[in-house]
Amino acid sequence: MAEPFLIGEAMTGGYGGADILHDCTIAVEKGEIAVIVGPNGAGKSTAMKAVFGMLDLRKGSVRLDGQEISGLSPQARVAKGMGFVPQTNNIFPSMTVEENLEMGAFIRTDDIRETMAQIYDLFPILRDKRRQAAGELSGGQRQQVAVGRALMTRPSVLMLDEPTAGVSPIVMDELFDRIIEIARTGISILMVEQNARQALNIADKGYVLVQGENRYTDTGAALLADPEVRKSFLGG
Repeated sequence: MAEPFLIGEAMTGGYGGADILHDCTIAVEKGEIAVIVGPNGAGKSTAMKAVFGMLDLRKGSVRLDGQEISGLSPQARVAKGMGFVPQTNNIFPSMTVEENLEMGAFIRTDDIRETMAQIYDLFPILRDKRRQAAGELSGGQRQQVAVGRALMTRPSVLMLDEPTAGVSPIVMDELFDRIIEIARTGISILMVEQNARQALNIADKGYVLVQGENRYTDTGAALLADPEVRKSFLGG
């Protein structure tokens, strides 16, 4: 059976001496959306950071397109095709929208104008506000800048840590629509999300983590339909 495009397999590790993840596996196929959900403190963001190389694994491995990348730094993983949007501090507030996007292309030596035009097509409001300081934008618009900046590296995998945190339901729906569009271009999406029900609704695959372990893994639709998952994690 072919291996998933990106897989963090049997990951055990944490920060300092304490393990937060316990034999946790997260994977996403090419052009699919995989969502990590679970209660607060379940290790969701830690699992994402482990896949991106931001914490040391005591056990397990991370592979991208069949290649072992466990030993690589986050910067080296970006060069391999991984884009990561952290939950906070994900833009340069004093720089303009356009400058933020240009900063996102730091690893590229070719012409970035076509990619920038694609991002403006995806997020038209950013074109309108491209000369404005990113820190002056609304929360939802700042998230669009952060996602756009990550897309400037032309990643094969886009990782989003709580992309809809603190935005209104309307903005959340709009962001999820854009995420679906991004996945349709063939980019794999791995996302941690508090709004579990809405996130599973757009997910090809869902992972429910509890205390750093895989509790349920299935398609988004199957998890939404599972009475146990609904009762324990989705509010009934």
